[in-house]
Amino acid sequence: MPRKVEIYDTTLRDGMQREGISVSVDEKVQIALRLDRLGVHFIEGGFPGSNPKDVEFYQMMAGRRLRTARLAAFGMTHRRGLPPHRDPLIRELLKVDTPVAAIVGKSWKLHTQKVLHAGLEENLKMIEDTVRYLTGKGRDVFYDAEHFFDGFRDDAGYAMRTLTAAADGGATRLVLCDTNGATLPGEAAEIVRHVCQTFPDIKVGIHAHNDSDCAVAVSLMAVEAGAAQVQGTINGYGERCGNANLVSVIPALKLKMGMEAISDARLAGLTEASHFVAEVANISPEPHQPYTGENAFAHKGGLHVSAALKDARTFEHVDPARVGNEQRILVSELAGRATVMKKAAELGIDLSQKQDALNRVLKRLKEKEHQGYHYEVAGASFELFLRRELGLHRDVIELDNFRVIVQKRKRAVISEAKIVLKDERDGHAIAFAEGNGPVNALDMALRELLPRRYPKLAGELALIQLVNYKVRILNEHQGTGAVTRVLLDSSDGQSQWGTIGVSENIIAASWEALTDSLEYGLIKRRRR
Repeated sequence: MPRKVEIYDTTLRDGMQREGISVSVDEKVQIALRLDRLGVHFIEGGFPGSNPKDVEFYQMMAGRRLRTARLAAFGMTHRRGLPPHRDPLIRELLKVDTPVAAIVGKSWKLHTQKVLHAGLEENLKMIEDTVRYLTGKGRDVFYDAEHFFDGFRDDAGYAMRTLTAAADGGATRLVLCDTNGATLPGEAAEIVRHVCQTFPDIKVGIHAHNDSDCAVAVSLMAVEAGAAQVQGTINGYGERCGNANLVSVIPALKLKMGMEAISDARLAGLTEASHFVAEVANISPEPHQPYTGENAFAHKGGLHVSAALKDARTFEHVDPARVGNEQRILVSELAGRATVMKKAAELGIDLSQKQDALNRVLKRLKEKEHQGYHYEVAGASFELFLRRELGLHRDVIELDNFRVIVQKRKRAVISEAKIVLKDERDGHAIAFAEGNGPVNALDMALRELLPRRYPKLAGELALIQLVNYKVRILNEHQGTGAVTRVLLDSSDGQSQWGTIGVSENIIAASWEALTDSLEYGLIKRRRR
């Protein structure tokens, strides 16, 4: 029978200490409910003694029934000179009435003497008295041994005595914290094994930080050495370099080590949960994140693509569906015939019996990528490229010429654009527009001109909006004569797509990406 490992999520407390993250109480509740759906065993919602937001969070969670998780509230050992029942932070901890209380205490003599300004014996008594008081109030107490690994290296005997004090007070979990993220996996395993052998009747946990980029490895090695609980955060959010990333820990425990962490059905929701937390925290999901990143199972090299299409196991360490992700085939100058055929098939175009067309497309693709086109992040432009090369698309926007004038006035810079499109009926169609920049002026002129030529498109064009604009210089050493790549993201309110333009002239590159975004948007609207 697989060994069970508890997942303790501290995204809502430790994860919120990452620079740039700030969520509302309602958003904290949303994240907590999503973590419960994922199947974690414990959710640490915050430090009720530190701010009113965390108190309000626990109040809002009080009436909600969780499916798999138990709520934990974070606190500290009581203050020097105050018994636990008179410590205001301990009182706040009891007010939120969670079944679990996580109490952090000092395990390193350096912190005890220099930060806490307490005697070594006094610190031990504070740990034991705090844990005993909270267990007497009906709480399941987890003791977080702060800086345990640093303390163990400094004075192993004293660090172990802090754990004994917590155990004597009635703690049900002894959580070893690599607070500075300084411990390497091998050393962590040895220390965890020693603690587990010393306290065979109490579950041991691991709480690792990522300052040495080893938090996930430390967590997994700790479990291998006997730890029964892993603490971490979704996407590894946390102060400095972050915490152990549960998005990597959970599937590694289950799929690599054969441990029972969460169910198969809940594991399939891992990618969705990872992206959900990122979006609520207003952080773009990391595309290269293992297991759940958009590129975690993306294949670009021609030989890799060919092999992966024959048997995904050749270049995929797990089935992406197990974690709710999917395989992606990228199109680039490294692409081979298999890549182009696969991408074409996804678009409903069968090239398996059209070898000449396939070879022509592949040759043109490599030429375009050599010029600076980057279709991996511009799927809409790639589809248009493929359809144009195969004669399957005729552009709505057929340019004769455009002109952009940028004028500096007293208090503003105004851009004026003139667009002339080819017109089969009267030779040309012309529009003028002003904008707050050259690209905006071109966009405004197009939106004025196209509905005049194609009245039925007016409503569809109004729905298509630019949502992101990025510029990259490809050969910086050429200075102002360098080639520019422009990437646009557009949306019609229902979906989003990316387009690309490349030119030595930034306006020309922007025009190409802009017109592709409108062409593709109209295709999508017509399909619907």
